[in-house]
Order: sequence, then C-alpha cells, then structure tokens
Amino acid sequence: MENGKSIYNDFCLRCHLSEGEGVEGIYPPLAKSDYLFKNIKQSIIAVKQGGIDGDIIVNGKKYEGYMENMGLYSDEVADVMNYILNSWGNNYNKIITEEYVDELTKKK
Repeated sequence: MENGKSIYNDFCLRCHLSEGEGVEGIYPPLAKSDYLFKNIKQSIIAVKQGGIDGDIIVNGKKYEGYMENMGLYSDEVADVMNYILNSWGNNYNKIITEEYVDELTKKK
C-alpha cells in the first residue's frame, strides 16, 4: 500500500486531492466513488492506457474532463489502484495484480 500511496501522491493527488475528494464538476472523487466501483476494469484500463476523455457521472454528479495518460507500468497501476480502492472509506475485497492489469490492457 505504501508504494501505491507514493504513486498516488506523485501522479493523482494534484487533481483528486489528498483524501480522494476531487473537485466538484472538474475532477471526480475517488473516495466512495460509485463510478469507480461499478467500472473497476474500465478504470484500470484508463489509468494504464491513456486516461478518461468525456463525460462521466460520479455519485450523481456530471464530470466533464480529460484524464491524461500517466505512463505507469502495470505494477504501478496495480499498486495505485489497490491504494485507491482501499483508502478514504473505500473497501475492495480483491487485490489487483500486475498480471490482471496486463490481461485487461492486452485486450484493448
């Protein structure tokens, strides 16, 4: 989790903020995000392959924006996703592995 936290602080914090709360209407929250938990596979692919571009609805609020490709390796994507999925009140009962990230992103 420490490596995931470090990656989050380096790449995600500037937009999603220190507690994953985001900025309403601009950067969606990652803390207690219904979108994230309904779209885990798509979120992993987005983090690995180029972010998200276009409108999404998170916790009933519309976010228009673009998330850039951070250039993370699969192990880094796994680490940061595990950190996000288990921080700020989030509780995901599975572990995202480097192999799973590779499997998902090779399909796209």
